[in-house]
Formats: sequence, C-alpha cells, structure tokens
Amino acid sequence: MDIQRVMRILRAYWKPIVALTILGGLAGLGWSATQPRVYTADSSGYVAAVTSDGSTGAALAGDQLALSKVKSFIDMGYWRSVADTARQDLGISDSPEALVQRVKVSNPIDTVNVRVDATGPTPESARDLAEAWIRAMTTQVDQLESHGSGAQGAVRLVAGDSARLPTAPSSPNVRLNVVLGAVAGLIAGVIFALVRRAFDRRLRSASDITQAVDASVVGVLPVDKDLAAGRAVFSFDDIRDGRGSFAHKEAMRELRTNLQYVDVDRPARIMVVTSPLPGDGKSTTAANLAVSIAATGQSVILVDADLRRPVLGGIFGFSDDVGLSDVLAGRAQIEQVAHQVDEHGRLFVVAAGRTPPNPSEMVGSKRMQALAHKLAEDLIVIVDSPPTLAVADAAVIASWADGAVVVVTAGRTTDDMLVRATQNITKTRGHILGIVLNRVPLRGADSNYYGMQYGGYYGYGVSREASRKPRWRLRRRASGVSTTDAPGTESSPRRRSADLPAENVSALRPLPQRRTTATPVGEATNEVRASQTGEGARGQVATRRRRSST
Repeated sequence: MDIQRVMRILRAYWKPIVALTILGGLAGLGWSATQPRVYTADSSGYVAAVTSDGSTGAALAGDQLALSKVKSFIDMGYWRSVADTARQDLGISDSPEALVQRVKVSNPIDTVNVRVDATGPTPESARDLAEAWIRAMTTQVDQLESHGSGAQGAVRLVAGDSARLPTAPSSPNVRLNVVLGAVAGLIAGVIFALVRRAFDRRLRSASDITQAVDASVVGVLPVDKDLAAGRAVFSFDDIRDGRGSFAHKEAMRELRTNLQYVDVDRPARIMVVTSPLPGDGKSTTAANLAVSIAATGQSVILVDADLRRPVLGGIFGFSDDVGLSDVLAGRAQIEQVAHQVDEHGRLFVVAAGRTPPNPSEMVGSKRMQALAHKLAEDLIVIVDSPPTLAVADAAVIASWADGAVVVVTAGRTTDDMLVRATQNITKTRGHILGIVLNRVPLRGADSNYYGMQYGGYYGYGVSREASRKPRWRLRRRASGVSTTDAPGTESSPRRRSADLPAENVSALRPLPQRRTTATPVGEATNEVRASQTGEGARGQVATRRRRSST
C-alpha cells in the first residue's frame, strides 16, 4: 500500500479519526480527574568536612572526603532509622515503610549536596516531610561519624534552606495525560481507518472494479446535482445548455465513445443496461446514453423492458400503460407505441406497457428477439432491464443481445454484488460490454473523476447568469405531477393515467409541443422536446426502418 493510498484512506475517514483523537484526549482528562492529587516538596543539605586548620591543602582534602562520603549518605536516606526519626519528629502514625515510599533521596552530579523529594496529599504534608527527613539524616550522620561518643566527626551533613510550599500538584500531570490520550486515540483512529478500508467491500474506484471482475470500466459518471432530486435527461446538442453539469455530460460522452470502440469489428447494435440492485441509476444512465448517441446523428430507440416497475415513460413524460408488452402480446404494432421524443426524429422511446404475468418469459421470447433484431437493422437499440440480482430478466435479455452494460453505484455496490451480477449474465452466455461506475464524488477522498476542472478552460461551462435561471423539468401534462422520483430509488411505483384507457393503443397522448419561443444562449432548456404527436412518431419509426442508419 503506497503512501498516496494511505493518505486517501485517512482523508476518507478523517471524521472518525478526529473523533477518536478527541475521545482519547477526553479519556486522559477524565482519568486525571479520578486520580488523587499528589504534591511534591524538596529540601536539601550539603556534606561538609571538618578541618583542623584553614590551609588550602586541608580544604582540598576535605572536599575529596565529602565527595567520597556523599554517595554513602544517599543510601542512608532510605534507612528505617531515618524514617523512624522523621516520623517521631512529625508526630504521625504512618509506618516507616510507608514514609520511605514517599521519599526520594538523590545527589546532583559533581556536587556534595543531598536532595530529598517528599510527596504528600497536601502541600503542607509534603513540605513538612521533606524538612523532617533532611533533619533526620543530619542526626543519623552525626551519630555515625562520632561513633556514638558525642564528639564531632570528620564530616557532617548540614541542612539547607527550608522546603518551599508547592503551589500545584505534581501528579497527575493533566497536560501529559491529555496528550497521551489524544495520541492513543489518533493511533486507534488510523488503525480503524486502515482496517475498515481493508475489509470494506464497496466499490469506490475503477481499480476496485477491475480487481473484482474480469471486465473493463467503460464509464465513470460523477455526481450531478440535477439528478439528486430524481431522474432527468440532459441535452447533448447545445454545450451551453444549463441543465446537467459539464462533468456529467462529458462523462456520458466518454461512455458513448467507449461503447462504440469496445468491439470495432462487431459494434453492438442491441445493448441492455442493467444493475445489480435497484437504485443504481440504470434507467437514467440508459436514457442519457440514448440521448447522447442520438446527438451524434445516429438513430436510437430506447426500450423499457422492466415490465415490473417501468420508469422510462415517466422520465420522458408519457404513460407507461401501453408499450412493449402490448407489442409482444400482439395487441399493437411497434409503430403505434414508439414515441419520438426529439425534434430531429432520431430518438424514439417505447414504454413497458402493462405488467404481464410472465415478464421473464416475455422478454426472452422469440418474438422479443425478432423485434429487437428487426429494429437493430436501422436503429441502435438500448434496452432498460430490471436489476440482475432481483430477477432473471436482464440475464435472459443479455443472452440474445449484443452486450450488457452494468451500472454500479460508487460507495454503495459491493464487489460480491458485482461478481454475482456478472456471473448471472455470463451463465446465459451474455457478453458484458463494460461496467459503469455511477455517482462518483467530484470532491473528497473518494473522488475518481478528473475532467470537471477543464470545463471552464474549454468554454463549455454555463455562464453565471444562466446558472441562476430556473432549470425546467419535464412534468406530466394531464395531472401536473412531476415525473422525478425520490433520490436514490431506481424503481418507482407504476404511473397510471386516469384518462387514458390501456386498451386503446392508438390513442396515446401526444407529447407536449415544442416551444416556439427562442431561447437565449446559455439559458436552461428542456432536454426532451416533442415536435410530433403519437401518430407522427409512428410514421417516423416506419420511415426509419426503411432507411439505413446514419
């Protein structure tokens, strides 16, 4: 694991790392609050040699004698007799052994000084014990040097200045404990982040996908705020269209280009778009992919094969009550249910129709295959299918389609979900064109899209004035209800039209007419513009089937 990957992991988990660091510091503060306060006072003395005269030689000899004696006096400071003398001096009932544990006797280097550090629960008790201990050592030294005769010995211990009263406790060290607790919390946070990422099976980058399955990543779609409120389609004809970010549109164009070059010898004419689970954005991806391909001048037909929970009709603004299932059941022709949804006659959408009792058998039937291959003679067919892990429809369609595009969500789809989804497709001898990583963050540690920074450089960005203008969303003409769903839900309840009988396949409600008012450059525009009615759409499909694809 290189340092860049480690830094990305730490950046991704900075919140728990900071939380554990703060928690560790608070733990150190709390532990300090529970510990008893201990005060330390020190007292000192020095060892002096008694000389017979004041000559220099005698003074030097006395210094050498004091230096040799001071080492022995350090060990004497822990004698029981010294502790007993100090106990009697203070008039306390503590045992000599307990007093010895509260005292430290030391000798500073290259000096004849003796230092006594004493501790106590109060500043006064620590100070009194230090002074009493140095006095007890002085008495003991005098007795040893005089051999009990009372005469003055060759050396003596002279008590120094009285001990100062401590103003602050020496233990616990609150600052040190807080720092140690914070460091321990920081280490725990880093370990948590590394272990969590090591066991995190969610797909976050293209490398995660290629490590999980033997398939290439054909597209990385960044998060778009216009898709946060629900499904939407964008315009790929006008680079200054206000709907949809530059990053998302360019990523969709890149996906379109990659799919065209997956197999240059046998380009895919029938593509099925699926995902492991609902909510991965497969229908929105399929719709925008169809619009982007149509923007290149090629004729495209988008078929909603999710017969259980259709959504394409709601995205483009017409009813899901009639469509593919009616064609397969023989109740209608494809020309009757295909809707032209662009002004150039290059993009057609077929809704799902009524839910049959056997959706899997219907989408895998010979009639469905014949219909798709017949449409593929003149049009590029994009099939929106149900999730692969929910039902078998996508695998069935992939068995006879030219290839499948699997859409996964960054930070949501796990590697085992993707493996199972691809296995379901390959078991039916389906061909996987590639994987699309959807909803990749533009910023942050998990950001894997690098193209948005060039939007302004190439002049594709929307002007500030245009970005402030309202962005229109396609709405149901009859009921006035928005066709967008709640964020993060790919499957939605079937939309019914109260005033449109499902049996009347020839009475499809026409799409809203295209606006005749000129739109200023840079102003937000509707992606889906209908210039023809349902009857006109049927005529366009019939014409397209007689002409070669551009």
